Amino acid sequence: MIEKLLELAKNSYSPYSHFRVATIVVMKDGTEFKGVNVENAAYGSGICSERSAILSAISNGYKKGDFKELHCMCADSNRVSTSCFACRQVISELFDKDVPLYFYSNTGECKKYTVSELCPYPFDEDDLK
Repeated sequence: MIEKLLELAKNSYSPYSHFRVATIVVMKDGTEFKGVNVENAAYGSGICSERSAILSAISNGYKKGDFKELHCMCADSNRVSTSCFACRQVISELFDKDVPLYFYSNTGECKKYTVSELCPYPFDEDDLK
C-alpha cells in the first residue's frame, strides 16, 4: 500500500502547502478509490485527499457502511499525520465505527486507528434533533 500511496501522491496539486497527500479507500467488495489533495489560491475551496477518495466512492454508487478501510499518507513528511477535522466528520458520517484507518509516513511508519478512536465524539444525526 505504501508504494501505491507514494505513486498516487504525485497527482496531488499542492503548490501552496507543498504537502502532498494521497488516500486510498477500500470498499467491502475490494474496489479501491483514490484521492489526492487539490489546493486552490482561495484556500477554503480546496479538498483533502480523504474526502476526494470518499466522495469518489459515493459518486460511483457506494453507500454509507460500504467502506472496509482507509489508507492515507503525506508523501512529504517523515511523520505520521492524521485527518483534519473536516475529513473526520465525513469519515464518521459514512464509515462504520470499527473500520480501520491506516496513516503512514513517507518512511513507512504506520499508525492504525478505528473510526471510533479517531472520532470519539462525532457530530451526527442525533445532534440535529
